[in-house]
Amino acid sequence: MCLFLIIAEIVFRILPVSTSTEVGYHIDDLILTYPPHHHFIAATGWNLENVQRHRSNNFGFLSKIEFKPDPTAVALIGDSFVEASMLSESERLSTRLSDGLKNRAVYAFGGPGSSLLDYAERIRLAHQRFGIREFIVVLELGDIKQSLCGSGNNHGPCLAPATLTLTTTHPAATSVAKRYLRHSALAQYLFSQLKLAPARLLPALVESSKPVLPITKLPAIHAYVSPGEVSAIVSDAVHRAFFARIAPFPIARLIFVLDSDRQALNSGATPSTDTRRRFKAAAQHRGAEVIDLAETFEAALAATGLRLEISPRDAHWNPAAVTLIAQQVLALFNATP
Repeated sequence: MCLFLIIAEIVFRILPVSTSTEVGYHIDDLILTYPPHHHFIAATGWNLENVQRHRSNNFGFLSKIEFKPDPTAVALIGDSFVEASMLSESERLSTRLSDGLKNRAVYAFGGPGSSLLDYAERIRLAHQRFGIREFIVVLELGDIKQSLCGSGNNHGPCLAPATLTLTTTHPAATSVAKRYLRHSALAQYLFSQLKLAPARLLPALVESSKPVLPITKLPAIHAYVSPGEVSAIVSDAVHRAFFARIAPFPIARLIFVLDSDRQALNSGATPSTDTRRRFKAAAQHRGAEVIDLAETFEAALAATGLRLEISPRDAHWNPAAVTLIAQQVLALFNATP
């Protein structure tokens, strides 16, 4: 068994298995980043699709641009849709925008597994450290709902689900054993590529061993509900907390890019829109500009029949979707000063 494990480790070190990202609070107590100038590999699935080799910049963000004070720069803020580790540098939204905004740098402050309140902290960092006053914030469907503590998508500030009061949380400390395992290619393959979860393995085996009973009654059919939908009370509380966090900073321009419900779009279901509608109204009331991608993506799917995701395993935007988004953002920038 030991010999098998050693051989397997050697084989997987030869293959482009995803490597440890070493994410931590390297530059700020409320912002998770990679270590500055950290090298790592990203791949998808058991067969290691879409291999990408990355290096973080001087502030630990995934960007070829080394961040420095630049009041003319534009900050692009969001989660994994902004970081886009599944795309090459030339295919990312930050690069497409930088190419279109002549003589202006676009700083990509992407942080996978984060939410709307985390974006407020990156707005703070961008202004205080680099003097930036223009911001493009990308919101995917779950960013408002995930602002509740315990969602698993909080890097720092979040709202307590019971009281909706603002608090601060940090991911649980990683054990020494887990930190060592992250440097094992075999362990990374099992847990990053195959998504093996030991805590769920035994219950799954027990469930699969139960006899299959014949269906005697068809399940009730429920209307489609977007995975990002929350109550109006929660939605409004998140909006207020976000805008209160960024209120102290002299923001010259704030643009929100709202992802569409592509799950509903691809399946032909009618998407839920209340949470999106409430956020758009709150943002516009505070002077922000909003780009809603729902009609853009619906028209693109109808015209081409091609989906806008990387692959069936990866629901992030593919290069075609990024091109559509960049065109809309650049049109808005060029239309108004």
